Amino acid sequence: MRMAILGQSTHPRESPMSDRRSEDPAGDEPSSSIPDEVWEQFIRDSERDIRGSAPKEPSARARMVSERLKREGAPSEGWRTGPTGTAKKGRRRKMWAIIGVPVAIAVAVVAMKPSLLPGDPFGGQADVDEAASPLAAETAPPTAAPGAADPATPTLDEPFAGSPALNWADGGAGIVLPKATVVGAVSKDKVELALQQTRKLLIDANLNPKVVAGARPVAALSVLDPKQPGLIDDLNTALRAPSEAHDPLSMFSRFDPDEVRLVGDVIKTRGRITFKKGRFDAVTVHADFTFVYPVVRTDGSTEVTRTIVRRVIDTELPDPAHYKVTSGRLMVVKYDEDAGNSACDVNDGYLHPRFPSQAPSASATPTGPSVDPYDRSRDIGEESGDCGTVSRT
Repeated sequence: MRMAILGQSTHPRESPMSDRRSEDPAGDEPSSSIPDEVWEQFIRDSERDIRGSAPKEPSARARMVSERLKREGAPSEGWRTGPTGTAKKGRRRKMWAIIGVPVAIAVAVVAMKPSLLPGDPFGGQADVDEAASPLAAETAPPTAAPGAADPATPTLDEPFAGSPALNWADGGAGIVLPKATVVGAVSKDKVELALQQTRKLLIDANLNPKVVAGARPVAALSVLDPKQPGLIDDLNTALRAPSEAHDPLSMFSRFDPDEVRLVGDVIKTRGRITFKKGRFDAVTVHADFTFVYPVVRTDGSTEVTRTIVRRVIDTELPDPAHYKVTSGRLMVVKYDEDAGNSACDVNDGYLHPRFPSQAPSASATPTGPSVDPYDRSRDIGEESGDCGTVSRT
């Protein structure tokens, strides 16, 4: 079923007090170049307002000023006993005077963007990292479509922006094989071979940059059994002379190299492979994968769009001791495909994505239902053959 598109490091700051003061030989009060008369006024105010406090050893300079004031008759007990509580409070106010404005600014900035704090105690950066981290491999059929993604516009630098595929695996890394085991009379080694050959087929048919750009899928064809009636002949005809009846897109993902090219070297991949006992004393391998292709026109435009292709294919590796087959080659039992955001009225063997700035042609007006191409919970191959639309790319 072909579907058209519906439209379209921070660093911890150094302590503010680290280079703001130096200690005098007495070790408790900061040295200063403040005039004597200012110190004297400070002492008088302190004695008047906060008399009777806890003792605090004065600095050498303070002792000198205190002795002079004593000779002049001013009370000096405050410098010996110290004001309880208010000394710390006064010192705290002094600290705020030094760092209060920068801290206030920092609080305002952090309130707007908590991730700027080292370690991000509010979890903002954790959310970003979680959103950007790859999804775990798919091990079971999904029960629903992926949730809504950030509605960002794809660009040459970020071709998967706004797509659920942003967190999908890159290319062949997304085709993870299960551990091979004995299946009925089929040995573990033969099961492993069937899995590896199916993976090779998927990679060359959908992820090989040359094949995606229109080249012949030599490696994919090499794993298929030439003795399977009609298969190789039909695929060769489709590649040589594409038509509605012989469409290479049923097995291979291809774009017209004169029309579009891939953006970057990453094709996003998500899906799973399973296996079970087959019909012909064989193992049947079931593969269900979705591939997301970001593309740009070759006319110099920088507008990026995406085409999403989902493939479901069943392969078997029959026993040549019992059947007329080629040892080690796959038989294709079933294959279905969906292509989201590709023209429905063209049968030249290429996917033809539409870009947001392009108006749909009158002959390509969709008549089928709207489908989410990222929804891997739905079955494919059973929908109407009418040209539908995709809800997102």
